[in-house]
Amino acid sequence: MNMHGIFAPALENGTEDRPTLWSHVKDVMRRRRMVMLIVVLPTLLLAGYYYLIASDQYQSEAHFVVRSADSPSASPSGFGQLLGLTTAGGAGGDAASVSDYLESHDAVEKLRQDIDLVDRFRRPEVDIVSRLGQQDPTPEGLLKYYQGKVSARTDHDTGITTLTVRAFRPDDTYAIIRSLLVMGEQQVNSINARSYNDAIASSKRQLVEAERAAAEVQDNMTAFRQDKADIDPEGSGKAQIGLVSTLRANLAAAQAQLETAGAFLSRTSPQYIALSRQVRSLQTQLASQSARLAGSSAGSGATIANNLGGYDDLRLRQEFAGKRYEAAAAALAQARDRAQRQQLYLVRIVDANMPVKSLYPQRGRVVLTAFLALLLIYSIGWLIAAGVKEHAA
Repeated sequence: MNMHGIFAPALENGTEDRPTLWSHVKDVMRRRRMVMLIVVLPTLLLAGYYYLIASDQYQSEAHFVVRSADSPSASPSGFGQLLGLTTAGGAGGDAASVSDYLESHDAVEKLRQDIDLVDRFRRPEVDIVSRLGQQDPTPEGLLKYYQGKVSARTDHDTGITTLTVRAFRPDDTYAIIRSLLVMGEQQVNSINARSYNDAIASSKRQLVEAERAAAEVQDNMTAFRQDKADIDPEGSGKAQIGLVSTLRANLAAAQAQLETAGAFLSRTSPQYIALSRQVRSLQTQLASQSARLAGSSAGSGATIANNLGGYDDLRLRQEFAGKRYEAAAAALAQARDRAQRQQLYLVRIVDANMPVKSLYPQRGRVVLTAFLALLLIYSIGWLIAAGVKEHAA
């Protein structure tokens, strides 16, 4: 039997069907070529890249809050109130400044030096699209790439800052985020140091000035004592007043005795003459000591009264300088206490984790979003074209 004769019809039918099917497919593609070009082909290319080429990226996340020991008057809200955290006053602004620092040139440069940031973004297994382009990138180029991988955002309602880092290896991600947390703490310490120094600088300056004034007055008092050869002018003045009072009392007693003796003794008698000499001597001593105490009628600059006046002026200045020094010391202590209560602290609420599973790129979500977006664009274009055709007809 001729086998070719038996299967010839089937072969002929198959040969005829295949061109017919292919022609149908080509016809559909021809009629739907705009859909294929605008929607299907870009979606297939994007899916091919993400599912076949794009490298896995691992993400680590940490939460922290910057707060001060001194609670402000304003009350937090939401989750921050539940945690007992504060966001009002300067702490909220300082938290934002820490977030800004973690995304800045300074942070990138420090990471570049400390943990070799460039090599961690240029691992050999990373695809060319995702990898950092240059081995020695410019600071601007590295910062732009870094900001695409690192994010620090502060929620002003709760005061919580969320720090996220993405890299191509789990240990790289963990190393970067741990370094950033340490850098954030160092930045808070730097803010504390500047704030503390600024807060007490004025009080320190006032204390130094008060101490200098007190020392100057003390030096003047020492020079005054040395110049007057009197270690205690006030005590000397009291002693001189006591001596003058004693001389006056002795003179009064001698004069009374002389008057009594004159009633029954001759003025030429030795006893009367002795009493007269005693009275004159006491008068001379009294005049001399009174002149030394308060000065004669002609005036004298070296009297105890003048010395005591200068000494009292210096002592008054010394008391004023002492009170000024005490006030400045108290103000400095208060400034230090206030600055201590306003010190900031970086509190880690959620510490960084070592990632295990890659979360990026989100392949399905990206491809589906791109497909829907392209389909929407095509639909809008088709509607516009159909409207134009209908209007032209």
